[in-house]
Amino acid sequence: MSKKHPIVAVTGSSGAGTTTVKRAFEHIFHRDCIKAAVIEGDSFHRYDRKDMKAEMARAHKEGRNLSHFGPEANRFDLLEELFSTYGDTGGGKKRYYIHSPEEADAHNARLNTQLEPGQFTPWEDVSEGTDLLFYEGLHGLVVTEEHNVAKHVDLGVGVVPIVNLEWIQKIHRDNSERGYSAEAIVDTIMRRMPDYICHITPQFSLTDINFQRVATVDTSNPFIARDIPTPDESFVVIRFREPEKLQVNFPYLLSMIHDSFMTRRNTMVVPGGKMGFAMEIILQPIIERMMDARRV
Repeated sequence: MSKKHPIVAVTGSSGAGTTTVKRAFEHIFHRDCIKAAVIEGDSFHRYDRKDMKAEMARAHKEGRNLSHFGPEANRFDLLEELFSTYGDTGGGKKRYYIHSPEEADAHNARLNTQLEPGQFTPWEDVSEGTDLLFYEGLHGLVVTEEHNVAKHVDLGVGVVPIVNLEWIQKIHRDNSERGYSAEAIVDTIMRRMPDYICHITPQFSLTDINFQRVATVDTSNPFIARDIPTPDESFVVIRFREPEKLQVNFPYLLSMIHDSFMTRRNTMVVPGGKMGFAMEIILQPIIERMMDARRV
């Protein structure tokens, strides 16, 4: 951890909704003129898209499990090295994983390369003079026998829909945006489950704040759901690991977020439609205190 070069990590599995949290942080950074070094978790996968398919086929033949959730498919060593280096110096190495033709065009224009979706950009230096590092991905607080990424994080945020809702969101996203069949998506979910249990779930005990979306409609069979439950059909459970450390002002939050309520001394519930707003008013003062501590 570092007061001079703080690290904020948003972690959640594929389809969990980390993009909503990322957008809330972007609003905070813009309002407070904070320059963030943005790190995408996909950039620390071990294999590009073509090589990952080949490795998965090899693992299947050998009776091994391989998924993007586990250590065999990721470079936890390089992620921990980046967090450690940034905390010490404000620098480090990053790259990007290209998801789409639009991203390929943007990076090719920037780097004068001929990269395609599914490939990585070359490693490059983190921009100088950033105020904090912002990570969004699968493994922001991962801990294994060999690596401890979590110990370098100053603020950890988990995005954790109840698992059936998470699966519904993933099925619909991967089908509509990526063209995968329902059968292929279910196969992916099943293949990833051991790594999800061993390497994703434990991170949410290390986060400082968890945002867990809970549907108020029937999601008992996510594999036949025709629609993703809307924000108005859900609540968001917000858990603070150490409210005193974060200086959480619950009376203020309850007065600002209509229809919110407390369920435990460290847990509040807000309407699903207020999730983005709740994130901003909760997280902004925490980030501002981080920035104040840098100047001391």
